[in-house]
Amino acid sequence: MILLAAAASHAVLPPLGMIAPFALLLLCIALMPLLAPHFWEHHYPKVAVGLGLVTAAYYAFVQKDWHPLHHAAHEYVSFMALVGSLFVISGGINIRVKGEATPLVNTLFLLIGAVLANLIGTTGASMLMIRPWIQMNKYRVTGFHIVFFIFLISNVGGALTPIGDPPLFLGFLRGVPFFWVMQHCWQAWALAVVLLLAVFYVFDAINFRRAPKEVRELETAHEDWFFRGLLNVLWLGVVLGAVLLPKSLQETTVAGVVSLPALVMFAAAVASYFTTRPEVHEANDFNFGPVKEVGYLFVGIFLTMIPALQILQSGEAVQIDTPMQYYFATGALSAFLDNAPTYLSFLAAAMGQQHLSVDSPADVMTFAAGHAPHLIAISLGAVFFGAGSYIGNGPNFMVKAIADKAKVHAPSFLAYMLRFSIPVLLPVLIVVGWIMVK
Repeated sequence: MILLAAAASHAVLPPLGMIAPFALLLLCIALMPLLAPHFWEHHYPKVAVGLGLVTAAYYAFVQKDWHPLHHAAHEYVSFMALVGSLFVISGGINIRVKGEATPLVNTLFLLIGAVLANLIGTTGASMLMIRPWIQMNKYRVTGFHIVFFIFLISNVGGALTPIGDPPLFLGFLRGVPFFWVMQHCWQAWALAVVLLLAVFYVFDAINFRRAPKEVRELETAHEDWFFRGLLNVLWLGVVLGAVLLPKSLQETTVAGVVSLPALVMFAAAVASYFTTRPEVHEANDFNFGPVKEVGYLFVGIFLTMIPALQILQSGEAVQIDTPMQYYFATGALSAFLDNAPTYLSFLAAAMGQQHLSVDSPADVMTFAAGHAPHLIAISLGAVFFGAGSYIGNGPNFMVKAIADKAKVHAPSFLAYMLRFSIPVLLPVLIVVGWIMVK
């Protein structure tokens, strides 16, 4: 892998026009579900893979350099092994709730979800917890319940580990040590989570008191929790163990593409799927649709971002410098484009200004050690601001779709931003940035 990275770092820079497939794909991901949902639903695999093949053809037939494609294939398989295994395993755990929740119980539920997101990923935690969340609040659930769930469990909560959110796992694959984010970002994570929970508690207390006292007492008198599929906790442990394998084992690969940790994760996912009873999958409405979508889209993303990363790490493309600038620049794009490639793009730009290559694990570790404030800013900006809109992070739209199916009035795209992300989330993230990043 190091040899591949070294080769990539000395490759001839592609022309600026080769960024076009990457930019076009990100714009399609952001806008097509809103402007042409029917077309996108049926043809997104062709668009993503087609744009990826444009970039692949350039490197194979123009530059005649297969090293960047080989490196991208290795990262893609590792990425999908983690995302796919966590999705399958969390889909085998079912939580049922009888009774209703008070504002305090709701707040504790969101806190637990924010912590859990770091162990099973924001996607896994969102899919595991959104149905019981709606069920336990069914007699008074409103749009803000869905929005704060997205804020805390689908995004901000997953900022402590590479497992938590895809941007951080891409950083881990590039060489950021596993526990680096937790060591450097836990204070910002805690502040953001506490502030959002405090705002939620106020909102929820007002909502709770709108119901007559007799109704509140009746609905919250008895609350019971039921868990099924807990064998999958074992498979989650296997995935976590695979991520933490010694470096020598992590670098063991098949054909230089499929790593040993990826094989272990795939095996854990298969074992989970076949040891989970069908009624548990049915209760979770489990299907492979979401992970197939991620798989197709990231084929295109991993291929099309190769020239973008090479140009960005030249150090000339992005003229920003301070951690606060990186925090808000990364955040602004993460709110509307996929936050994983946004993270990697700004990491490449920041490292390029120090004449370091994002394709070299040694350079990434050097940057993490010597420019920690910049990496903190990029990490927090990518994860936190992914909650800025429904298209900032994959779980956001999944949660909205489940809420809509459950007849919960989730805010529209614009209402989400105008009523919640701009007046509520943005001030919180400004405060966090001012205190923790500046």
